[in-house]
Amino acid sequence: MKVLIAQPYINLRGGVDRVILKVAEHYKAKILTLEYDRKGSFDEFSKLEIEVVGKKVPLSGMLPYRASQGFRYGYSFYNLKLEEDYDVINAHISPSEWIRHRNERVLWYCHTPPREVYDLYDTRMKSRGAKEKLVYAAMAKAYRMIASGVTNDIEEIATNSETTKQRIMRYYSRSATVINPGIDSAGYRNEGDERFFLYPSRILVNKRQDYVIDAFKRFSKASNGRYGLVIAGSLSKDPEHRAYYDRIREMAKGSNVKILSNIGEAKLRSLYSTCSAVLFSAINEDFGFIPLEAMASGKPVISVNEGGPKETIVEGRTGFLVNSPKEMAERMRFVAEHKDLAARMGKDGRRRVEKEYSWSRFFEKLDPLMRKVSRTQ
Repeated sequence: MKVLIAQPYINLRGGVDRVILKVAEHYKAKILTLEYDRKGSFDEFSKLEIEVVGKKVPLSGMLPYRASQGFRYGYSFYNLKLEEDYDVINAHISPSEWIRHRNERVLWYCHTPPREVYDLYDTRMKSRGAKEKLVYAAMAKAYRMIASGVTNDIEEIATNSETTKQRIMRYYSRSATVINPGIDSAGYRNEGDERFFLYPSRILVNKRQDYVIDAFKRFSKASNGRYGLVIAGSLSKDPEHRAYYDRIREMAKGSNVKILSNIGEAKLRSLYSTCSAVLFSAINEDFGFIPLEAMASGKPVISVNEGGPKETIVEGRTGFLVNSPKEMAERMRFVAEHKDLAARMGKDGRRRVEKEYSWSRFFEKLDPLMRKVSRTQ
């Protein structure tokens, strides 16, 4: 099969980017994107065929940053007519699936319907001024209308978790095949416990770093400051993300909290390998690679009891699911006081990842769907 991948941007080192990289390598696929930052993305992307598509979009520069970005992405994919030959298009982050408007044979691997248009719409609107709210409200309404029509024509939809499958049904009235992403567990290791908790995630409001800081402060009172907290993740140029970064930095003052932004992959894996446990607090996360990376590193996971982590974490065996910062603090204390049990949980997590979340299992399920959509089936 000749596979083309559609993705708005290749400029981060996150879970979605890892999936796209693996798919591109597996099918020797060409990637069509609107933004490519070689330094900001995984090094392996430089070995692949990447074409930057799309043209300058009229009036987009007059809109607020995120509105301008979304408008440019949507306009470009909606109007992109491919001239080259191909068998199937594999779309990823929305609105790359809008490429279906002028092209056929699309398999959309939906990482999630865009959350600030749907389930996080009210949350994100709270931080915006009156004029911005008017702009975003109008654009969200238009987005939903266009998405409804395009999504109805897409040949097949796959997704990363039962959580996202439910969103797809709720917002698009379409079924989706759940195919959990994999992880290269051989690249992770456990190198001991240096008495700090780690929350590695992109720095933005729906990842809820403030939740973890709150929990850590509660824990610190009971542990006499013997442990630290490291928050590590990519930080974009988005003004809203920058404002949230400033907010959590202020919140962390006077406590044993380090906030590291835009660190390399080697540094991140080193932090995984030496932490006491990994924390996770994103709002109703679609799937969540961080719990898998933690388990691959032989570390217990303490996560909010929401979204994808409910599907990957085995309560009391590979980690804990909590319902408040207070509960998270209590589980942090348990990990600190029961090191043998924590080590056993880490080993169970490693075994679970190796058995259930390999890339071979991922492609065993994705390959038949690709063939079903492809004209060469």
